[in-house]
Amino acid sequence: MNYKSCNPNAIKEVNDVLKYLNEISGDSIITGQHTKTKAQEELTYIHRVTGKLPALCGFELLAYSPNINYEKSDDACLKEVNENKNTLEEAWAWAEKGGLITFTWHWFSPLGGENKAFYSEHTDFDAREALKDGTPENKALISDMDHMAEILRSFQDKRIPILWRPFHEAEGTWFWWGKYGPKVAKKLYRKMYDRYTNYHKLNNLIWVWNSPLIEGYVGDDVCDVISYDFYPPKHEHNDRAKEYYELVQITTTNKLTAIGEIGAIPSIKQLSQTHLPWIWYMTWCGEFCSEEYTLDEELFSAYHHPYAITLDVLPTLY
Repeated sequence: MNYKSCNPNAIKEVNDVLKYLNEISGDSIITGQHTKTKAQEELTYIHRVTGKLPALCGFELLAYSPNINYEKSDDACLKEVNENKNTLEEAWAWAEKGGLITFTWHWFSPLGGENKAFYSEHTDFDAREALKDGTPENKALISDMDHMAEILRSFQDKRIPILWRPFHEAEGTWFWWGKYGPKVAKKLYRKMYDRYTNYHKLNNLIWVWNSPLIEGYVGDDVCDVISYDFYPPKHEHNDRAKEYYELVQITTTNKLTAIGEIGAIPSIKQLSQTHLPWIWYMTWCGEFCSEEYTLDEELFSAYHHPYAITLDVLPTLY
């Protein structure tokens, strides 16, 4: 398996991370947890239960969207935005710990919209028009991309690699980028890749594609890792073989594979026996990081299993 980045100009730290991910593939799995608030209650919970921390932490960028319609947002939306503000401070603190960082961007639509306008039901933003040069939608799309590029650049300046997972869950229509089908989402992703790699020269990104649809696959030339979001029944823990084989069908290339989001954690014990090469999983935030989905005993066992990579055993990668 080639561990070199799809970006030929990627910084050394990116390729060091990819090399490490290739080395552990099928022999270990990186524990991961998404956080959405500055308080990061999930990390406190995991540490209290297990005495450890995940090796990978996910951070939410929704509050950094430039086009949030505060005047036409309900209390639930405003609460989510306000709780998410300044979470990049925690990402910097996590980087100082040497942990792996992944970003999720619930991107409020670049034009129009109200409430949680990353959902297609709350915006009439037409991603098809955004792909046409010079349209108002296109100009708004590029403006938002450029805004986020500057945030990502601050991490590049410190040579911090980011597992970058844009346009996630493009197999569905619930987000505006997936509303008009996976082929439109694919074009959006490739437009961002070109903009960030060739125009902004962002060379600290590890590009993660997040959908199991063959017709929507963005292509090996712009992707380092393929991933899949799924939410199994509460307290169902196995090696997620079904989802793994669904995902790997999208390319004939032997790509790194990850569980982008999950509720009930996979069975680390079973993975240590079947060696399905998931390189990380990331539990979603809030109720998903609780005994409602994974009992404390299961969580403790997972974090203390020799197959699991937690923050304390993660090598220095950057």
